[in-house]
Amino acid sequence: MSFNHQKYVAFKPVSKTNRRWPDRVIEQAPQWCAVDLRDGNQALIKPMNVDQKQRLFDLLVKLGFKDIEIGFPAASQPDFDFCRKLIEEKRIPDDVRIQVLTQARQELIARTFEALKGANKAIVHVYNSTSTVQREQVFGLDKAGIVDIAVNGARWVKEYAEQAPETQWAFQYSPESFTGTELDFAVEVIDSVNQVWRPDLGQDVIINLPATVEMSTPNVFADQIEWVCDHVNHREHISISVHTHNDRGCGVAAAELAILAGADRVEGTLMGNGERTGNMDLITIAMNLYSQGIDPKVDLSGMAEIVETVEACTDISTHPRHPYAGDLVFTAFSGSHQDAIRKCLALRKPDDIWNVAYLPIDPADLGRHYDEVVRINSQSGKGGVAYILERDYDITLPRWLQIEFSKVVQAEAETNGGEIDSLTIHRLFEEKYLNVHSDWALVSYDLHRDEAGVHADVRFGSPTQVQLKGQGSGAVEAVAEALTAEFGIELAVEAYDEFALGEGTKANALACIRLRINNQHYSAAALAEDTTSATLQALLSGVAQQISLDAQRQPAHAAVTQ
Repeated sequence: MSFNHQKYVAFKPVSKTNRRWPDRVIEQAPQWCAVDLRDGNQALIKPMNVDQKQRLFDLLVKLGFKDIEIGFPAASQPDFDFCRKLIEEKRIPDDVRIQVLTQARQELIARTFEALKGANKAIVHVYNSTSTVQREQVFGLDKAGIVDIAVNGARWVKEYAEQAPETQWAFQYSPESFTGTELDFAVEVIDSVNQVWRPDLGQDVIINLPATVEMSTPNVFADQIEWVCDHVNHREHISISVHTHNDRGCGVAAAELAILAGADRVEGTLMGNGERTGNMDLITIAMNLYSQGIDPKVDLSGMAEIVETVEACTDISTHPRHPYAGDLVFTAFSGSHQDAIRKCLALRKPDDIWNVAYLPIDPADLGRHYDEVVRINSQSGKGGVAYILERDYDITLPRWLQIEFSKVVQAEAETNGGEIDSLTIHRLFEEKYLNVHSDWALVSYDLHRDEAGVHADVRFGSPTQVQLKGQGSGAVEAVAEALTAEFGIELAVEAYDEFALGEGTKANALACIRLRINNQHYSAAALAEDTTSATLQALLSGVAQQISLDAQRQPAHAAVTQ
């Protein structure tokens, strides 16, 4: 069989008995480095043109990223030209460091410094592969040969930087394929590089530990980071950076655990665009911190602009379920989810700490609207339908009518398929409960109370008016008694609810009523200027579902007037 797990071996975990990272919590954001313009660009079928690069660079600056890797100028003429454009046109803010990548080869390092001439601040990122498989199968070198490559690269970087003292230089070294490198050898290479750069004497040095290929669970990667932090020389003088990929789908988790393990800096891309399964997603990890009450040090409030720009520059669509950024990440179709969201939002006060079921953050923080949160399809329930009516039409339904009307909406969704929009929900509610036949439209009523109770005098119908008189403990009971007597029906009011409506509506009250007529259930609702009119109209509309005045039958005792 071609699908054969026996060709693989488990990744060997780190032998470590003094783990400290599991007991730590992240309390502040790391230093971010956005590598969209290098790592992300190299992963595109059609690399970005200069205008797209400029647009994406400007977005990264706007969001607040201070370290931005802009390319590999020694390997690509477009990257070289873009680097020159940013510097010569003074498009780099004073508080932003551009970063460029180069292999540890002298001619490439020389070309890299040529591209950076005149830069105010710059990070020169040099790398060479150190993993076992790279040493043995790609380069055919022993460990000493790999160390020589790294040390020579570090020496050339330092020499060329000394020739351009006008630039504030930071040096970054990556033992590429760090996760596949023996930890003691990784530290040996790093220490050899730092012996050249001398961070202990004041040189700004970043040691980047890349999961070039994600090979283990995130906890093992955290062990690797903590081990290096414990064993590398000059730890207090260097910044430890991580660069995780998503081969196992755990790039964000690995970076988060690496922060716990001691990493100071994290590289990644917006939306996780990158080679193979992608880079670590900066938006996801930053928003994860934000959701824990931690300042992410970047402003992601304009999520729509971020998504639009990334899609335009990469020609890659955003998955609708992409964390925080997808169109559907704050949307609930499930009935139980909708009900919980509705109840939480109803209880929440403006200054409350955010604590809403199924919504890890407030969608409004990212420029999203609440009308996106609850959407209705055949999987939805009473809570979602009620929420739509409350939000869009200021109509509050009692629980019993929520349950009943949700079945009406569900039946519509099942019949027509797909999503039911707000206008359709309102139309269904009008057709099922609110529409009043002219024969049953309330014209007027007169109520007065004495020792015997409430006396009701009601007129309804158009063009012919029907007058009913009844008596009861309240208006509803009085009119129900009159309807029972006049139409010869068995009528019981099982439930009715009245609601005052908000400002800005023509009607001031909504009434909902549930009747049992001749052992059949009927429900109706009505809008009116006052609660009594709304309740009486709902009662008439409910009875109208069982009786039709069009049936050529006039009530025996009704006084009919033209």
